[in-house]
Amino acid sequence: MPFNMTQISPKVVCLGSLNMDLVIQVQRAPSEGETVQGESIRYVPGGKGANQAVSCARQGARVSMMGRVGTDHHGKVLCDALQKDGIAIQGVQVDPEESTGVAMVMVEESGLNRIVVIAGANGKLSLDESQLVQELSDAQFLVMQFEVPMEQVLQAAKVARRLGCKVVLNPSPAKILPEELWSLVDVMIVNETEARFLTGLSPDTDPQVAAEVGRQLIANGVAQVVVTLGALGAVATDRGGCTYHPAPQVQVVDTTAAGDTFLGVVTVGLASNQSLTASVDLGIRASTLCIQTMGAQPSIPTLAQTLQSSSVPSWISL
Repeated sequence: MPFNMTQISPKVVCLGSLNMDLVIQVQRAPSEGETVQGESIRYVPGGKGANQAVSCARQGARVSMMGRVGTDHHGKVLCDALQKDGIAIQGVQVDPEESTGVAMVMVEESGLNRIVVIAGANGKLSLDESQLVQELSDAQFLVMQFEVPMEQVLQAAKVARRLGCKVVLNPSPAKILPEELWSLVDVMIVNETEARFLTGLSPDTDPQVAAEVGRQLIANGVAQVVVTLGALGAVATDRGGCTYHPAPQVQVVDTTAAGDTFLGVVTVGLASNQSLTASVDLGIRASTLCIQTMGAQPSIPTLAQTLQSSSVPSWISL
């Protein structure tokens, strides 16, 4: 089925982290006590919240970012980068004391990465409910992860539900969800690590196990679940059933932001009244492009680039 945007671009609010990524390229990561020679270091705008906002914006959505940065140079660069993608930043707070969040991303020659995050100002985010209502009142979706305080995530989810705005949650880094949050989540997107933490199941190499993860999370109150499986693709589950979406095999350069790219594409697809299966297929095409380019936000493709890319293998009912 062709992927068509609605005539009026949907609005998405992204609540989450803004980090400056220090991307270090190495042939391989050092073992314990070992020193290795790095090949390069770059400063790249990142943070899961900001990456997801950029992905939504590059798919044609109207996007507002809510988060927190410091008064330092990193904070200014991150906000400028969002604005270049047409993202509204009136919801980005400036902390007078904490520095902007930083992530050290070590990328191996294979494309796999290891990431250490220092929350900085992200950890001090405190939402003003009147501004939250203003941002969400005309939004189709609220996108969140766990790189900001859990109480702010829960508060925003409650306001979104009250206003009829759907919630997309990426529970990363993996944490135990407050009981009342489960029923406030419309779409949950998890990778293998998060799936294992939340259910005890390991879907890494088996789409059937990923389908069972989806069923368990739906039993907790979530309406739709997508389990991403890296090079294997993804499994989408709703109350109508499960579908497995294989991914094409490509040369991996850097997997940073692949999950955030996927989430943004799926969110905008659903906000544009596309089916879950069509949205997931397009998400795989976009994340496949993402992993062939170095860096976080620079690697996130536009909708036009995604549509011009090769199609993915046909999905399979499970």
